[in-house]
Amino acid sequence: MRSRLTVQAWQNLVLSMMGVVVLAGAVAGTALLNRTDHVAQELTGGIQPARIAAYQLQAALRDQETALRGYAIAADEQFLEPYFQGQEAERVAAAQVRDGIGDRQNLIADLDAIERAAASWRKNYADPLIASVTPGSPQVPDPATTDRGKAEFDALRALFDRQNAGLSAARQEAVDELATTQAWRDRVLIGIVAAFFVAAIILAVLVRGAVTRPLAALAAACRRITEGSFDEKIAVRGPRDIQSIAADVEDMRQRIVDELESARAARAQLADQALELQRSNAELEQFAYVASHDLQEPLRKVASFCQLLEKRYGDKLDERGTEYIRFAVDGAKRMQVLINDLLTFSRVGRLHSVQADVDLGSVLDSAIDNLSTSIEESGAEVVRTGEPLPTVQGDPTLLTMLWQNLIGNAVKFRKPDAAPRVVIDCASSPAAEEDDAPAGPWTFTVTDNGIGIPDEFAEKVFVIFQRLHGRDAYTGTGIGLALCRKIVEYHGGSIWIDTAYTDGTRFRFTIPTAVDEPVAAELEGSTV
Repeated sequence: MRSRLTVQAWQNLVLSMMGVVVLAGAVAGTALLNRTDHVAQELTGGIQPARIAAYQLQAALRDQETALRGYAIAADEQFLEPYFQGQEAERVAAAQVRDGIGDRQNLIADLDAIERAAASWRKNYADPLIASVTPGSPQVPDPATTDRGKAEFDALRALFDRQNAGLSAARQEAVDELATTQAWRDRVLIGIVAAFFVAAIILAVLVRGAVTRPLAALAAACRRITEGSFDEKIAVRGPRDIQSIAADVEDMRQRIVDELESARAARAQLADQALELQRSNAELEQFAYVASHDLQEPLRKVASFCQLLEKRYGDKLDERGTEYIRFAVDGAKRMQVLINDLLTFSRVGRLHSVQADVDLGSVLDSAIDNLSTSIEESGAEVVRTGEPLPTVQGDPTLLTMLWQNLIGNAVKFRKPDAAPRVVIDCASSPAAEEDDAPAGPWTFTVTDNGIGIPDEFAEKVFVIFQRLHGRDAYTGTGIGLALCRKIVEYHGGSIWIDTAYTDGTRFRFTIPTAVDEPVAAELEGSTV
């Protein structure tokens, strides 16, 4: 049954049982409370006032008897006033008694008997005695008449005692019923409280057995799996919804196991690829060595001997021969420059790389100093704006090459009729301005007033060997901006051209305050 019900079903079942107990207790308690109120109302609003009224009725009759005896002795009409007042008080008290006793037939019979006896006493004794007395003429009452009246009133007193006994019995019966009802009410309330405690205990036991233990077992299994026991199968038990969760977790575990197997296989494959990559890098290192030594040596010989030919046999060569030798020398020199630039590009982040705190202001000064000759010849102006250049982690040599290439391009690709103006700007990211926020990348801007780059070539210029102009117009190998992008990406940033600026060229690039090690590692393992 536990496995067929869900946790919500168990909760609804226990709450329904508690609701039934509460409802039954509420109904029984309400009935007992109503009965208690009814009995208390009968006692305080009926029987007790009826007893008081019965004493008043008996007192009124006694007042009548006393007034009658006084009148019979003194023959003074003033003694009759309490007699008539007693009759009025008798009627009022009798009405109150009748209202208080309700439908209790024995008490009604006692009251009727008293009223009949009182009426008979007045008819047979009091009224004839009053009629026989002459006001103002006292006389001794007839003993026989007096004895007859006394006997009748003694019978009335016996009725008083019976009425009082009946009212006392009725009162005691009401008190006993009230006590019994209150006792049952207390029992019901105690039963409701006990039922709550029992239901709470049952609910706790059910939750522990049906919910807590299965969930604890599931959590323990999950912890063991997270610790590395991936082969442990999760047991499916408990309520239906917990079984569903356990089944889903088991499916997830199986999926993780499958993925781990795939990852192990892929890792083995990656290990093989890493070995192959190491072999390839070694070959590239050998290629770089060959390119820097074995290839450049023949080029230097070609250039040197061509220059010697021009120097020694220049007067024997015609104009075309001299031009051919000049072409050969120029081609050899350009080939040397191209090889050197290609080696520089391939070595970014690979050979002799240094990671240190670099003051970008200092490396910018070094780059400007390296370009001092071309800056003076062109009359260029280099201006710094914005925030001071920060200190970042990186390779000072590569960052110097970055500034040198960007400023050198601004000076090279200038307008014929205007002196070059290069504006360097620096701004921190919004996150870096907050004390508790992680430091974000710095954004740098290099703006010039040169010939500009069309929008359609904004990405092409960062591709190696891509040139927008012929060698006869602007010198170069087409590697400079590709080298800039590789240096920026090696330091964990990015570089692009702001195409919204139309008065020249504006380069933007970012460098984080700390180098992203995975990015740097990836770039270190990259190949040309």
